[in-house]
Amino acid sequence: MSQDYYQSLGVSKSATDSEIKSAYRKMAMKYHPDRNREDKKAEAKFKEINEAYETLKDPQKRAAYDRYGHENYKNASSGGGAGGFSNDGGFQGFADFGFGGDSAFSDIFETIFGSRAAGMSGERVEMRGSDLRYETVISLEEAFRGKNIEIKIRTNVKCTDCSGTGSEAGTKPKQCPSCRGSGKMRFSQGFFMVERTCSSCNGTGHIMENSCKVCRGSGRVSKTRTIQATIPAGIEDGTRIRLAGEGEAGLRGGAPGDLYIFVTIKQHQLFRREGSTIHCDVPISMVIAALGGEVEVPTIEGKKTIIKIPAGTQAGNILKLRGKGMSIVRNSTRGDMMVHARVETPVNLTKRQKDLLEEFDKENKTSPQSEGFFAKVKEFWQEL
Repeated sequence: MSQDYYQSLGVSKSATDSEIKSAYRKMAMKYHPDRNREDKKAEAKFKEINEAYETLKDPQKRAAYDRYGHENYKNASSGGGAGGFSNDGGFQGFADFGFGGDSAFSDIFETIFGSRAAGMSGERVEMRGSDLRYETVISLEEAFRGKNIEIKIRTNVKCTDCSGTGSEAGTKPKQCPSCRGSGKMRFSQGFFMVERTCSSCNGTGHIMENSCKVCRGSGRVSKTRTIQATIPAGIEDGTRIRLAGEGEAGLRGGAPGDLYIFVTIKQHQLFRREGSTIHCDVPISMVIAALGGEVEVPTIEGKKTIIKIPAGTQAGNILKLRGKGMSIVRNSTRGDMMVHARVETPVNLTKRQKDLLEEFDKENKTSPQSEGFFAKVKEFWQEL
């Protein structure tokens, strides 16, 4: 592969971002594997120009590449040794290439992968509180109307005696001398730079000389909180509601976490829900299905409505009631209600009822579905 990313893309080192992007597009189109299925060199070239573009399109990575050169940059970003191994089997570190040892590796690591950890300048580090989870189960009617709930939860809250600082009144935390306020300790292990939580301050970046006697230096105490929350009308099963800042208090003045409410909707005995649509199975007598009529059906808001049944309604036919479905979150409109006709077959017939049905069956010439079905059966048998 090429030893220079600029050469890979066919641009100069002074090329602008737009020139690099334009050159990449042209090269990628030219050497794309789909256009060069039999050319293995084209595939290798395509990988080469992608690797080059991934570095040169990023200002920080490009600056590091220009500063340290192709080989040292690749070794630093891939985790390999900068100079490989010496003749005696020992590792050739960055110092052999004029990088000044571990401190220089730290510089290039930060240039490529981001700035130093917060607190390296000695500023106080505050640890954010944990997020909390609360689960609630509501009915379909409550999901339709919306609901205000009261949540009681045991959690850590800010200590009022020290205002969350963890120190006695009139005193301030002292910067941790071990990590100099960063909360992290860095160690060099051969080529790698390892970062660990400071054991002296447990990652807070400061230590307490006079800890608050109530919270014992943590800046928070355990307490049962009562939180008011609103579940919006139209909410769906499995929805997660986030209450920002209502979670656990941060350690020693740190920002609080969030509270997440997970909503489960109970199965309803009459209705089934699909998004904003409500489905309801309604039994209809055979006579009404045949002759037509009206049937009273329930709705999700707890009222009744009349639906007209057309003559000749078949089992499984669906009748729509517009605007009688579920509420929609942050919307004044509603979904629809689908009434599924369930035509009932009479049971426990008297002798007269049986005679009437037998007489009707002899004269019945109006069963389109039966006629169509048996016509298809006859055709099927003839083909065998």
